[in-house]
Amino acid sequence: QVQLVESGGGLVQPGGSLRLSCVASGLIFSLYHMGWYRQAPGKQQELVATITNRGSTNYTDSIKGRFTISRDNARKTIYLQMNSLKPEDTATYYCNGGQSPIFKWGQGTQVTVSS
Repeated sequence: QVQLVESGGGLVQPGGSLRLSCVASGLIFSLYHMGWYRQAPGKQQELVATITNRGSTNYTDSIKGRFTISRDNARKTIYLQMNSLKPEDTATYYCNGGQSPIFKWGQGTQVTVSS
């Protein structure tokens, strides 16, 4: 059974940085495209960053130039480096499949951007 465990969230001031991690188990991680999703209160969940099994990346417009997705196949982990954070980045962040959420959701990690 696939398990996804997100971590690294917290409270940060506008302009600050955070690095999120997602550790996967129960799958041949290197074969899968992976992605970061987020859901803010009262808003639809959105896929914000993806990374293919070969390391190609893609980002939604609202985070381009500020966030960077990466992966470490040996550690079965993906990361989301978030810089220049804005209040509108406040959300619970989840990892899952990069093309669609094909795995059971983890608990997510809360990111709050506020002064």
